[in-house]
Amino acid sequence: MNLAQLLDSLRESPDFMENVTHWHVSPPREAVTVPFPEAVSEKLASALRGKGIVSLYSHQGEAVAHVLQGKNTVVVTPTASGKTLCYNLPVLQTVLNDPESRALYLFPTKALSQDQVAELHEIIAVLDADIKTYTFDGDTPVSARQAIRKSGHIVVTNPDMLHQGILPHHTKWVKLFENLAYIVIDEVHSYRGVFGSHLANVIRRLRRICEFYGSHPVFIGSSATIANPRELFEHLIGDTSELVDGNGAPAGEKHFIFYNPPVVNRELGIRRSSVKESRAIAAKFIRAGVQTIVFARSRSRVEILLTYLRETMRAMKKSSDLVRGYRGGYLPNQRRAIEQGLRNGSIQAVVSTNALELGIDIGRLSASVMSGYPGTVASTWQQAGRAGRRADQSVAVLVASSSPLDQYIISQPDYFFQRPPESGIIDPDNLLILLSHLKCAAFELPFRKGERFGIDATDELLAYLEDHDVVHQSEDRYHWSSETYPAEEISLRRAAPDNVVIIDTTGKEQVIGEIDLFSAPMMVHDEAVYIHEGRQFHVDRLDWDRRKAYVHEVKTDYYTDAEMKTDIRVLDVFEHTEISSGLRGHGEVSVTNLATLYKKIKFGTHENVGSGRIHLPEMTVHTAAYWWELDDRFLRATGLTDADVSDGLKGLAHIFRHVAPVWVMTDPLDLRTVPMLRSPFSQNPTIYIYEFTPGGVGYSRKLYNLHQQLLQAARSLIGHCSCTDGCPSCVGPTLESGSKSKVSALKILACATA
Repeated sequence: MNLAQLLDSLRESPDFMENVTHWHVSPPREAVTVPFPEAVSEKLASALRGKGIVSLYSHQGEAVAHVLQGKNTVVVTPTASGKTLCYNLPVLQTVLNDPESRALYLFPTKALSQDQVAELHEIIAVLDADIKTYTFDGDTPVSARQAIRKSGHIVVTNPDMLHQGILPHHTKWVKLFENLAYIVIDEVHSYRGVFGSHLANVIRRLRRICEFYGSHPVFIGSSATIANPRELFEHLIGDTSELVDGNGAPAGEKHFIFYNPPVVNRELGIRRSSVKESRAIAAKFIRAGVQTIVFARSRSRVEILLTYLRETMRAMKKSSDLVRGYRGGYLPNQRRAIEQGLRNGSIQAVVSTNALELGIDIGRLSASVMSGYPGTVASTWQQAGRAGRRADQSVAVLVASSSPLDQYIISQPDYFFQRPPESGIIDPDNLLILLSHLKCAAFELPFRKGERFGIDATDELLAYLEDHDVVHQSEDRYHWSSETYPAEEISLRRAAPDNVVIIDTTGKEQVIGEIDLFSAPMMVHDEAVYIHEGRQFHVDRLDWDRRKAYVHEVKTDYYTDAEMKTDIRVLDVFEHTEISSGLRGHGEVSVTNLATLYKKIKFGTHENVGSGRIHLPEMTVHTAAYWWELDDRFLRATGLTDADVSDGLKGLAHIFRHVAPVWVMTDPLDLRTVPMLRSPFSQNPTIYIYEFTPGGVGYSRKLYNLHQQLLQAARSLIGHCSCTDGCPSCVGPTLESGSKSKVSALKILACATA
């Protein structure tokens, strides 16, 4: 059965269609092509024709023309539309014209870097030119690094390596910086929040070094569709740019299905598990021989779905190795083998986190199944776009979970299909981030008095660093004076710089993966069942001090799920406003997390079959938060008891965590909520929404300014939910939020928004 036949059978299936809230079909689109620009030499044009490229798509032609005219350019078109050629073509042409010229490519992940280098090598091989292209990252052998520094025409790296391995050692890269003509930033949309704020400061340091060596490179960006691509790109590079967003690439017919699992308990509003429904839908595609990718929101869900789908393969009398997992924590060789297997067709299905959302070449998959809403419109289109290439028919299925955000999206498809994707939000001038990179910049080159690094207050910040013996002033310059190496202390990512290594002791000890420090208490605590590539491992011991988890392979019928206790302390109030219900505030907080216990969850039925305590130290982080404090006068007016208020706060915290990301246009994982019946800060009932990234990047301040809209959105979502007393689709299960959570939350919101 081919894909078209399978889609027809699904349309004719009452059991399937009764759960479909929307079936969107995008018609096929013809290519819009233009000739090669005059600036492209016959030698390069001939090489491209040798690869079957006889003309350019309209957006490629426009982008190449802008870049060759020396204009910063950002290209925004869908997945698989040929954005790579928009920067490869002008870079190759410039190197052909001037063999001394250089280019620096930045990709957000090492996997993407290696994938793009392979494509570049193919063109260069056909071109038969001496254009040396190298990947420079943590895996690059020391013996090869000197050759790359001196002779690499195109150096491909990632922001982390640029930050720690290139900029601090710029004196070894003189050839690159003196002749740097182009800087390519791929996947611009992925540089949001703290990662994007860090990268903007890394680019400030990069531009400073280029100016020192006398080069003025052109910036080229490529991005998936977001609402503010030019604004985001210009914030990243600190300069103006041209926007190219008219897609000229062809596309096959695309089916996009919104699927809401059936309700199994109407009174409680409980729906069938999105994981189980995703498994069933993916199994249909796999049985029909359709190469499929399944996206899950977490590492543990990836492994659970992988376990289920491997059982499906065995039931079909086929090798379970035809289905593979893909996520952070897998070793590089494993990931490369999986990518290759998808390209050559030896792997029929892959279950992934958003690690495969980016443009890594994984061949011509035909179906994408998303287990749960990915969190943003942009990410959803990226994941859906991993299926379908050129003229092929493809399908994407979004399977909703019971979360409020999922239920809002799945029941209001117009919101998704008619709403522009989210804006990328960064705050390069966040004081903590800026100060960190100011130190790095001072280490790299002395600062001139009056020199501006992002903000006008640069001299004041340098004076502050001088007071703390980090820099010293000599005449009109600030020089680095500390003995420490600043870049090593700064991580560009959200996760802690430390990782926990996972060691399999089943036979000979070997490292099978790693996990970030913040996730370790939840995933590899003592007695946890850690799932890796569908194999189950019992965690015998987590050596917290040495950052090692010792595991051995087991066969169990359950997995583990940990719970976290969170405490918040307000350190500084940036802004606060008295309102009719009490007070809204925004400031710096200290958040302490403690993993407390774990549950054993049975595969298949997902029932709780046991539990245990977790004994690990607390982890504390300083970040920014927005809070809503209710005063006694307001609460008396609602007529609620303390017990009712407690239930209402829990319900509101549950829904705020899911509604707030819509308003600040970020992933739900970037925000956390904590309800407190008696806040230590004020002794009043308070709901805190804090940013999960240390220091924060402006989300909480935006929520502070959108306070009333947030309350109205929460009231609307709860009021339209069909459950009786509360459910996972609004205020959360009554067992967690309390039996009065829905009624109390609505009463609080009604009084606050009256």
